[in-house]
Amino acid sequence: MALARNHRALILLLLLLLLAFVTPALAQCESDTVDRKCHDKEKSLKLKIIAICSILFSSAAGVCLPLLSRFVPVLHPNGNLFLLVKAFASGVILATGYMHVLPDSFNDLTSPCLPEKPWKKFPFTTFVAMLSAVVTLMVDSLAMSWYKKRVRGDKVLTVRSDRVEKQSGDMEKFGHDQSNKGHWESEQESESLMRHRVTAQVLELGIVVHSVVIGLAMGASDNFCTIRPLIAALCFHQLFEGMGLGGCILQSEYKLKMKATMVFLFASTTPFGIALGIALSNVYSETSPTALIVVGILNACSAGLLNYMALVDLLASDFMGPKLQGSMKLQMRAYVAVLLGAGGMSLMAKWA
Repeated sequence: MALARNHRALILLLLLLLLAFVTPALAQCESDTVDRKCHDKEKSLKLKIIAICSILFSSAAGVCLPLLSRFVPVLHPNGNLFLLVKAFASGVILATGYMHVLPDSFNDLTSPCLPEKPWKKFPFTTFVAMLSAVVTLMVDSLAMSWYKKRVRGDKVLTVRSDRVEKQSGDMEKFGHDQSNKGHWESEQESESLMRHRVTAQVLELGIVVHSVVIGLAMGASDNFCTIRPLIAALCFHQLFEGMGLGGCILQSEYKLKMKATMVFLFASTTPFGIALGIALSNVYSETSPTALIVVGILNACSAGLLNYMALVDLLASDFMGPKLQGSMKLQMRAYVAVLLGAGGMSLMAKWA
């Protein structure tokens, strides 16, 4: 699938960008003050290895749980419980964008290590996040337009030609109408499936960018006082963020190979970022001007993408859908689930 290839190419490009802008520790900001009592490379390395294993497990568990729900009747994708779990996970993704990624970008791009001009004179974080949301909308819209033009075109023409054909006899006309109805329903289902697939891939792109960045920062740090609480926070973060992504993958109805690829990418990116940070810990400085700019812009892009996807493709899509619109009671429960997810993830901002 062309969209899948583009998705993987973008992820590779972002990883190469991170590597290309890794700068020597000599470029570290002089104003960066550290508490040496909390800095120990050996203790930090042990915690990082624990982090790689625990985050890998929690990420895999989170993204796989929705995929296994087909075997549990109460968690079927069409059931109320699945909808509530997805609403909770969508709240987690929304809070990730607003409470974690966006503030990180503000901190990076307004750091005293950067020159006053232009970084202190213009709100680059919100500007880049805004552009990222608009670009995400463009990708969303153009992907659907491409699908309608290339895939639905033949079906639409067939249905239209059938409608202008003359029919003889009432039974023949009834059968013709039923055939048209079947065509229309099939087109609606295909369009919905394509939308789920676009949502899943674009959402994973935003999550992967952020995951690599936070993994790189943890891997390069030797502050065990910061790493210890960060492990628990990231495990919670990856578990529920994975559930949101897993729900999208499930609704996309991909084949096993594509599902496995998306699960692997999500589960492995943060551990990969940590391992990369460990390998580059002697040459990478998160307070160097180049690192601050690159990471800050990537975080802003990720924030805009995650905020758009959470609000438009996940929450608005479900809350404006027939299932929630048809039940005020279920709708209120879903709002509570969203607030619980967003609230829990916002609380994690204290540590991560």
